[in-house]
Amino acid sequence: MSENAPPENSLDPGLYIVATPIGNLGDITLRAVDVLRRCDGVACEDTRVTGKLLKHLGISKPLWRYDDHSEHRDRSRLVESMRTRAVALVSDAGTPLVSDPGYRLVNDCRAEGIPVTALPGPCAAVMGLTLSGLPNDRFMFAGFLPSKDKARREFLEELAGIDATLIFYETAPRLLKSLDAIDHALPNREVAVARELTKLHEEARRGMPPGLIAYYDAHPPKGEIVLLVGPPIEQVMSGNDADMLLADALTTMKTSQAAAHVAKVTGLDRKELYKRAMELRGE
Repeated sequence: MSENAPPENSLDPGLYIVATPIGNLGDITLRAVDVLRRCDGVACEDTRVTGKLLKHLGISKPLWRYDDHSEHRDRSRLVESMRTRAVALVSDAGTPLVSDPGYRLVNDCRAEGIPVTALPGPCAAVMGLTLSGLPNDRFMFAGFLPSKDKARREFLEELAGIDATLIFYETAPRLLKSLDAIDHALPNREVAVARELTKLHEEARRGMPPGLIAYYDAHPPKGEIVLLVGPPIEQVMSGNDADMLLADALTTMKTSQAAAHVAKVTGLDRKELYKRAMELRGE
């Protein structure tokens, strides 16, 4: 080996997009650990957060703060460094670029001919989908819901015609407002709230918005949330579908109110629904 040749265990120069745990540190992949050990440095959202992860893994690397607000010249210097160095890009948690910084850096690397590769790993949106039990043959990830009421409502209304499960990220303080907006803008749809994923108090609760609003009003949530909205309910419903909607409505409503609510959202006969609601309640 010549004097100037790189060590045998070094990585080829370029950008390595590395997914990191969203909660449970045991979810780091073997390949991610290998790249973090062998890279020349790590670009990250918050050096304190990434520093804790590397310390847990017994790794010491130069850390460079990078997010989508970084100035162009800082990004240009980082890209230029990848001509001779291997740089790992991580977010604070999960897969970079999925509602996290990185797409400008990836675009600049590709424009400059810098090799880019990605390591699969934890992603809250995908985990929320698999836990929810909502249809997963077609889904759309739409990022964070707008924080303002009017913008949130208009954003949801734009998605009303999409025949797929919709996936959003949301914060705990805004959950009730978002559930209410979904109830009005996307009526007749099941919703799932997935939170504290991979952590001790992991939860995936599913139901119609009124029932979820009542629950989380009484049990204020904490932590980051994946909010999922099922596709529009088909016009022809099975008896099991109607029973499910009735059962959910009965958790927060009187029998007559539950029957009226389900009749409104499904178009089914109110009297028949009332009879079925009485049966479900054992009355």
